[in-house]
Amino acid sequence: MFKRLLALAFAIVTVVSFSFASPAFAGDAANGGKIFGANCAACHMGGNNVVNAVKTLKQDALKQYDMYSLDAIKYQVTNGKNAMPAFGSKLSEAQIEDVATYVLSQADSGW
Repeated sequence: MFKRLLALAFAIVTVVSFSFASPAFAGDAANGGKIFGANCAACHMGGNNVVNAVKTLKQDALKQYDMYSLDAIKYQVTNGKNAMPAFGSKLSEAQIEDVATYVLSQADSGW
Protein backbone atom coordinates (compact mmCIF):
# COMPACT_ATOMS: atom_id res chain seq x y z
CA MET A 1 0.00 0.00 0.00
CA PHE A 2 2.79 2.41 0.93
CA LYS A 3 4.57 1.75 -2.37
CA ARG A 4 1.42 2.57 -4.32
CA LEU A 5 0.94 5.83 -2.44
CA LEU A 6 4.58 6.71 -2.97
CA ALA A 7 4.32 5.96 -6.70
CA LEU A 8 1.12 8.01 -6.95
CA ALA A 9 2.72 10.94 -5.12
CA PHE A 10 5.74 10.79 -7.42
CA ALA A 11 3.50 10.76 -10.50
CA ILE A 12 1.53 13.76 -9.26
CA VAL A 13 4.68 15.74 -8.47
CA THR A 14 6.09 14.93 -11.91
CA VAL A 15 2.95 16.02 -13.75
CA VAL A 16 2.63 19.23 -11.73
CA SER A 17 6.29 20.15 -12.24
CA PHE A 18 5.99 19.77 -16.01
CA SER A 19 2.80 21.87 -15.99
CA PHE A 20 4.77 24.92 -14.87
CA ALA A 21 7.87 24.38 -16.99
CA SER A 22 9.02 27.00 -19.46
CA PRO A 23 8.51 26.18 -23.11
CA ALA A 24 11.26 24.13 -24.70
CA PHE A 25 13.58 26.17 -26.86
CA ALA A 26 14.46 24.82 -30.28
CA GLY A 27 16.36 27.67 -31.90
CA ASP A 28 19.61 29.51 -31.31
CA ALA A 29 18.92 32.38 -28.89
CA ALA A 30 22.28 34.07 -29.52
CA ASN A 31 21.63 34.23 -33.25
CA GLY A 32 18.04 35.26 -32.55
CA GLY A 33 19.35 38.17 -30.49
CA LYS A 34 21.37 39.43 -33.45
CA ILE A 35 18.40 39.13 -35.79
CA PHE A 36 16.14 40.78 -33.20
CA GLY A 37 18.60 43.67 -32.86
CA ALA A 38 18.61 44.23 -36.62
CA ASN A 39 14.88 43.80 -37.28
CA CYS A 40 12.80 44.13 -34.12
CA ALA A 41 14.57 46.32 -31.58
CA ALA A 42 13.35 49.60 -33.07
CA CYS A 43 9.87 48.80 -31.77
CA HIS A 44 10.64 46.17 -29.13
CA MET A 45 13.81 47.36 -27.36
CA GLY A 46 14.02 45.79 -23.92
CA GLY A 47 10.90 43.73 -24.55
CA ASN A 48 8.70 46.81 -24.79
CA ASN A 49 6.33 47.85 -27.56
CA VAL A 50 6.42 51.44 -28.84
CA VAL A 51 3.17 51.04 -30.79
CA ASN A 52 0.99 49.34 -28.15
CA ALA A 53 2.47 49.72 -24.67
CA VAL A 54 0.40 46.94 -23.08
CA LYS A 55 1.35 44.25 -25.61
CA THR A 56 4.99 43.89 -24.65
CA LEU A 57 7.27 40.90 -25.06
CA LYS A 58 7.46 40.45 -21.30
CA GLN A 59 6.40 37.12 -19.87
CA ASP A 60 3.19 38.29 -18.19
CA ALA A 61 1.95 40.03 -21.36
CA LEU A 62 2.90 37.09 -23.58
CA LYS A 63 0.92 34.79 -21.30
CA GLN A 64 -2.03 37.20 -21.07
CA TYR A 65 -2.32 37.43 -24.86
CA ASP A 66 -1.68 33.71 -25.52
CA MET A 67 1.69 34.43 -27.12
CA TYR A 68 3.90 32.51 -24.68
CA SER A 69 5.00 29.76 -27.07
CA LEU A 70 7.45 29.31 -29.91
CA ASP A 71 4.62 28.60 -32.34
CA ALA A 72 2.65 31.74 -31.44
CA ILE A 73 5.69 34.00 -31.72
CA LYS A 74 6.85 32.35 -34.96
CA TYR A 75 3.38 32.86 -36.45
CA GLN A 76 3.34 36.54 -35.45
CA VAL A 77 6.84 37.19 -36.79
CA THR A 78 6.10 35.33 -40.03
CA ASN A 79 2.70 36.89 -40.75
CA GLY A 80 2.70 40.18 -38.83
CA LYS A 81 -0.42 41.72 -37.34
CA ASN A 82 -1.83 45.24 -37.33
CA ALA A 83 1.15 47.66 -37.23
CA MET A 84 3.71 44.85 -37.05
CA PRO A 85 5.03 43.91 -40.48
CA ALA A 86 5.38 40.32 -41.64
CA PHE A 87 8.93 38.99 -41.79
CA GLY A 88 8.13 35.68 -43.49
CA SER A 89 9.52 36.84 -46.82
CA LYS A 90 12.56 38.55 -45.27
CA LEU A 91 13.73 35.93 -42.75
CA SER A 92 14.13 32.17 -43.14
CA GLU A 93 12.16 29.74 -41.00
CA ALA A 94 15.34 29.00 -39.03
CA GLN A 95 15.93 32.70 -38.40
CA ILE A 96 12.34 33.16 -37.23
CA GLU A 97 12.75 30.15 -34.92
CA ASP A 98 15.90 31.77 -33.52
CA VAL A 99 14.08 35.06 -32.91
CA ALA A 100 11.21 33.27 -31.16
CA THR A 101 13.70 31.38 -29.00
CA TYR A 102 15.45 34.64 -28.12
CA VAL A 103 12.17 36.38 -27.23
CA LEU A 104 11.06 33.56 -24.94
CA SER A 105 14.45 33.27 -23.26
CA GLN A 106 14.51 37.03 -22.66
CA ALA A 107 10.93 36.98 -21.38
CA ASP A 108 11.86 34.20 -18.95
CA SER A 109 14.84 36.18 -17.66
CA GLY A 110 12.91 39.45 -17.33
CA TRP A 111 14.53 41.22 -20.29
